[in-house]
Amino acid sequence: MNLKRVFGAILTILGIIGLIYTGFGVINHSGDITVLVVVGILSIIFFFTGISLVRTTKDEAE
Repeated sequence: MNLKRVFGAILTILGIIGLIYTGFGVINHSGDITVLVVVGILSIIFFFTGISLVRTTKDEAE
């Protein structure tokens, strides 16, 4: 198994979870706005980094 692809998948899933959390917080007006902004920005970074790792990592037969 390719470690970069697994790490990319984990980052992507964490990004999706963070974006969902931020979305619920914004819609329900719950939580501190600063926390929601920070979580949203980190989630976007995790999501796009994970997608990039999955896309650019080549499958190599061992």
